[in-house]
Amino acid sequence: MPRRTPRARAAVLATALAAVVIVSGGCDDGDGAKAGADQGPSVVAPGRPGEPARTLSAEEAAKAARDDSPNSADFRYARMMIEHHEQALVLTALVPGRGSSTSVERLAKRISAAQKPEIGAMEGWLKNNGGDDRKEAHDHSAMPGMATDEQIGRLRAAKGKAFDRLFLELMITHHQGAVTMATEALADGNNVLVEEMANDVVAQQTVEIDRMRGLMT
Repeated sequence: MPRRTPRARAAVLATALAAVVIVSGGCDDGDGAKAGADQGPSVVAPGRPGEPARTLSAEEAAKAARDDSPNSADFRYARMMIEHHEQALVLTALVPGRGSSTSVERLAKRISAAQKPEIGAMEGWLKNNGGDDRKEAHDHSAMPGMATDEQIGRLRAAKGKAFDRLFLELMITHHQGAVTMATEALADGNNVLVEEMANDVVAQQTVEIDRMRGLMT
């Protein structure tokens, strides 16, 4: 069973809250109050895969449903994806004047136009969530899909159809790496805004991968 995203977990808890039934035991006392009513409603919250369900009070369930505090996976994804996108801009900037395909050039412009504002959005998210205070060391060269300096040098030296093919090969691999990173963030992160950004990456870059494969045929 796939792990629920933060939004899905919140939706489950919110639905459970709406469906709470207060089970009263015993009879009315002399004041007309039902025995056990002072205990309040409870909610059975489904656990993560491999974990048992939990019984939460209404207050605990409401807090869990709205808690999307960023965790380490959210911060890691934002920092690493910024650098990942920045390399995509380096690759697309090499297209004008080197390639022979107008389709490849248009694709490169679309990629650049999409990823520049995404970098800004992730930088803004980090700033708004204290990202500068939670710096972590990363080996960015080990990020999935990143082109090596040697590969970028080969691309910079290529011309015509050879350039087009190498660009598409590198960018397909680069996009596949971004989809992998976004999928990991969806599985391990907790923040709704990061989830939305990661979903956008998966949807957009999967389409672009298919388009680039079509240009290589």
